[in-house]
Amino acid sequence: MRAEDQFHLGIVTTDFDATVDALTATLGYRWGVRMTNPVAVELPSGATEVELTCQFSIEEPRLEIVSAVAGTMWEPVAGGGIHHLGYWADDVAADVAELTRHGWRVEALRPMPGADPAGGELFFAFLTAERGFRIELVDRRAESGLRQCWAAPA
Repeated sequence: MRAEDQFHLGIVTTDFDATVDALTATLGYRWGVRMTNPVAVELPSGATEVELTCQFSIEEPRLEIVSAVAGTMWEPVAGGGIHHLGYWADDVAADVAELTRHGWRVEALRPMPGADPAGGELFFAFLTAERGFRIELVDRRAESGLRQCWAAPA
């Protein structure tokens, strides 16, 4: 993981439309397609499925707006603000291991869809530290698919 692998800033909100509208009105952001999907994740409390809604900005610096999921790590930061820094990873599991060696704590893991669960291959991971912010690592192979999410609407 390197600084140049950072590709978005994530904002979790309880009022999705108001957040998108405010960023559009005040900063001129335009938005790609809004996605809502059930996502199977491993949390410290065990395996679960969460319904995640997100939308990426077309402009950079890229923003990702995520609808809050009560009782999970997908809740707004106290007082508002950036929820996570998103980075591409060539090997999510290896980067998770490196970050945990430096005191980061795993909050959520998503195994690679279709991969052997015993293989440990990860699609994404969220980690946090005492530093007061969290990092999301996303497998770089997802980049071409995610680019469609921030393409300008036709």
